[in-house]
Amino acid sequence: MELGSSIFLGTAGWSLARDQWPAFPPAGTHLQRYAARLPAVEINTSFYRPHRPASYVRWAESVPDRFRFCVKMPKEITHERRLIGCEEALDRFLHECGHLGHKLGCLLVQLPPSLAFDAANAAAFIETLRERYAGPVAIEPRHPSWFAAEALLQQSGIARVAADPAPFPGAAEPGGWAGLRYFRLHGSPRIYYSSYTDDWLETLRQRFTEQPAGTPIWCIFDNTASGAATANVLALQQRLG
Repeated sequence: MELGSSIFLGTAGWSLARDQWPAFPPAGTHLQRYAARLPAVEINTSFYRPHRPASYVRWAESVPDRFRFCVKMPKEITHERRLIGCEEALDRFLHECGHLGHKLGCLLVQLPPSLAFDAANAAAFIETLRERYAGPVAIEPRHPSWFAAEALLQQSGIARVAADPAPFPGAAEPGGWAGLRYFRLHGSPRIYYSSYTDDWLETLRQRFTEQPAGTPIWCIFDNTASGAATANVLALQQRLG
């Protein structure tokens, strides 16, 4: 598989670790400097609080045309309402992040570890989402019962995240809809802190080449607490050529 425009490589947020500043242009906002080197980013702050449409417009206008954003769905929908009765909150979120225009590359739905798969509730939520948004979606369930959702995710065009560390056996492998692969790397063994070794990154690169030809791949480093994500994403980018 030829890798290049099919891979969206980035970190959770665009803060740049100070020791990696020389790898980025010296001028511009953090986002502008970040986007000059990397093709994608995951917006996590949308999970905690809404952003004004004007903020999304400003972010979209400050990055190259090829750049793509993934936006994390608010916790009001996933953790508080637990996917039930969230039409109004979903409309508000999609209106806000829709101001990214064509630079909105994906939505991320991260579920709480306590949320088990309920076929009726999951199907109703996905139907509600798909009535409003037809673009790429990745879901990161953290309860093992969600393996039972594979058929529903495939039918709905929703990818299941490959997570590290895996919250349950099998979660390290991507699943759901095969038209998108999404890798979220939180740092292991110490989540959000640990850096990945060169050997681990090389194995990851090889995993990418094993995906079906032309499949879009998102790979987001979320080990940002100690700044390891910046070094890891740059090292992987170099390996990918």
